[in-house]
Amino acid sequence: MLSPQIRALVKGTAPVLKTHGVALTKHFYARMFKHNPELKHVFNQGHQAGGEQQQALAGAVAAYAEHIDDPSVLMPVVTRIVHKHVSLGIRPEHYQIVGKHLLASISEVLGEAATEELVAAWAAAYGQLADLLIAEEARLYAESAAKPGGWTGWRAFRVVGKQRESAEITSFYLAPADGGEVPAYRPGQYVSVRVFVPELGLMQPRQYSLSDAPGQDRLRISVKREAAGADTPAGRVSNALHDRLEEGGVLDVAPPQGDFHLREEGSAPVVLLSGGVGLTPMVSILNHLVGLNDERQIRFVHGCRNNSVHAMRDHVNSIAAERANVRKAVFYEEVGHGDQPGRDYDYAGRVDLNAIRDEVIVPGADYYLCGPAGFMRAQREALTGLGVPADRIHAEAFGSGGAPA
Repeated sequence: MLSPQIRALVKGTAPVLKTHGVALTKHFYARMFKHNPELKHVFNQGHQAGGEQQQALAGAVAAYAEHIDDPSVLMPVVTRIVHKHVSLGIRPEHYQIVGKHLLASISEVLGEAATEELVAAWAAAYGQLADLLIAEEARLYAESAAKPGGWTGWRAFRVVGKQRESAEITSFYLAPADGGEVPAYRPGQYVSVRVFVPELGLMQPRQYSLSDAPGQDRLRISVKREAAGADTPAGRVSNALHDRLEEGGVLDVAPPQGDFHLREEGSAPVVLLSGGVGLTPMVSILNHLVGLNDERQIRFVHGCRNNSVHAMRDHVNSIAAERANVRKAVFYEEVGHGDQPGRDYDYAGRVDLNAIRDEVIVPGADYYLCGPAGFMRAQREALTGLGVPADRIHAEAFGSGGAPA
């Protein structure tokens, strides 16, 4: 338990961290990778180059300082971090390395303001947080290892199928190379995979949602090829998977993790809201419920740019046609001349829940959101405006804080 004096010292740094936290975390990562370059294999270097990881860590450190009197309010964030760490193989010894460089960075960046007393307070606060994370991660590691077919760390999976789903998305069917079982997982969860990136000379991990129902003898991930943007390079891992990983190839896979998943207890209606490649965990949830012949009301709402990038269209259409309890609403930002309403899309423009409120506002429903950050902010605001309680909205973000595609 931290003393009142330690908590006061740490909390007093919150305003500084909100203003200068990114400078601190940039210094921290540069310092850590210089002294411990082996950790470059663990951290997503794409997020490092784009600044996403530095911003995410800065926000987390500032939030921890601000809520040091009652860290329990941060538990949803802690839970997400713990799942991510287990997916990446973070172990207790890594916390010693991170703590060493974080405390050194506080001293080096804050200068004279980083008194011996302040650094000691942050050391105690970091130790408390590390102990919490290590304990939770140990629990998840034990659960993962104890499942039939379960494991921890990396396991070789062979590509037993590769299927193009759209101009951007390709599915990979993965079976254990050792011939063993595939563990159960919760619909909506993800796995980490890692590949060697020659341009970096590093193994690089990425997280991809599992895009099919559990209970099968293989896993499926559906990967969007990340093209270069105006200020961002092409995704090295997604392009490597698309271009170099063929049937018969082998891929390192970590066990399924993630706190975003179907709440299976009860029989509440389910509304699945996705943008772009965010449909992957939604298809997993949909396939799972259909496979169980679950009769609860299901709404599948999806938005994408146009027909060429609309993945799994025919699959979802067939389910909606065959199941009276499943309804779909697809939005195209760009409608082509040959696109047919009802087959290709249902509405033109971006996803607008107000336009389909009678379809998506189902009493007692759970709402699942996945897609780009802007998409999810807009849908969360729309749902709240339509009277959906916050505890009924469950979201997964693609990015450094979630399951990046």
